[in-house]
Amino acid sequence: MSDPQTLAALIRDRAGDAPPAFGLVLGSGLGHLAEAVDGVAIDYTDLPGFPHAGVSGHNPKLVVGDLEGCRVAVFGGRAHYYESGRGDAMRLPLEVLKELGAGGLILTNAAGSMRPDIPPGDLMLLSDHINFSGLNPLIGEPTDARFVPMKDAYDPEMRAALATSATAEGIDLKAGVYAWYSGPSFETPAEIKAIRILGADAVGMSTVPEVILARFLGLKVAAISTITNMAAGMSDEAISHEHTKAMAPLGAAKLERILRGYLRTKAST
Repeated sequence: MSDPQTLAALIRDRAGDAPPAFGLVLGSGLGHLAEAVDGVAIDYTDLPGFPHAGVSGHNPKLVVGDLEGCRVAVFGGRAHYYESGRGDAMRLPLEVLKELGAGGLILTNAAGSMRPDIPPGDLMLLSDHINFSGLNPLIGEPTDARFVPMKDAYDPEMRAALATSATAEGIDLKAGVYAWYSGPSFETPAEIKAIRILGADAVGMSTVPEVILARFLGLKVAAISTITNMAAGMSDEAISHEHTKAMAPLGAAKLERILRGYLRTKAST
């Protein structure tokens, strides 16, 4: 496996030396956003140690370039815990992002809602999370840096700016707490009832490990969920990955507008 410095040098050779302001990890339904970046696309297979994103609906490429005048590094696919049993599957890509000079990370995902006022097709800005799985990507890290404080894990300034971008676009962006469930099976109605009682507003199978890793690396983080379904037991709809892929584009179009507006603002400051 390559080290972050070697991979960052390889990426700079192909995409230039200018550091990205942000990394973007694209969830289901947003893969086309990587194609809008004016820059260089590098297959994960050309980056030794990068995960070979094994989930349909993801496009495993790293694209480095400009989007709305802002320099970004876009990850077109992510590795999930349920693919390998490794909570730190995204550690190397995020270490490379840090090595490239980025200061922030924006994560997107598809999630199930537990709030009737955030139905399928809507978006949710993550204000906090519940690590319901109990897993942690820093298990095995030997240094004291593993004791990462998680207060304001989702950066208040970034959250406020994304909310402002949503308002400017006329998009209703409610905030809520995301619960990470390991997957790959969907949750039972009893599990959904439990995490609703615990204070969760949406549930999904990603993002939380990346947030922990990003905070470990000193990156500021924000995240937005595209709601693709109501969680188990909250409606009569049949939940499946095919359903998730079919519903994701409905919210993704709104999410793209928010992200573009946010990046335009950052490019002008």
